[in-house]
Amino acid sequence: QVQLVESGGGLVQAGGSLRLSCAASGRIFISSYAMGWFRQAPGKEREFVAAISGSGFSASYADSVRGRFTISRDNAKSTVHLQMNTLKLEDTAVYYCAVHRSSWTSSPAVDISYDYWGQGTQVTVSS
Repeated sequence: QVQLVESGGGLVQAGGSLRLSCAASGRIFISSYAMGWFRQAPGKEREFVAAISGSGFSASYADSVRGRFTISRDNAKSTVHLQMNTLKLEDTAVYYCAVHRSSWTSSPAVDISYDYWGQGTQVTVSS
């Protein structure tokens, strides 16, 4: 069983920053799998935010966050982070981390390719 626990969400003013973390535990060699961040705003479908390869050498971002968000990972600590800068009102959502079924993929935004999901952490950006 694999467990993912997100943390770091909260309330921040527009233009501010937050750093989300996702800690993985259980019977998994986390370095073997890509990990991703998704988000879901009220009344909207879940959307891809960012993903990082198992090695950490490759990353992919949604157009809406590219240049503002940075995904990173520490395989020794089985954690993945999402540094979010210059936050906008439209970044308000519940953010989820997930473990992909492979070390990397040409389609990181496909959520059905992720086998394990966390419970999410709320990010609220205020004006």
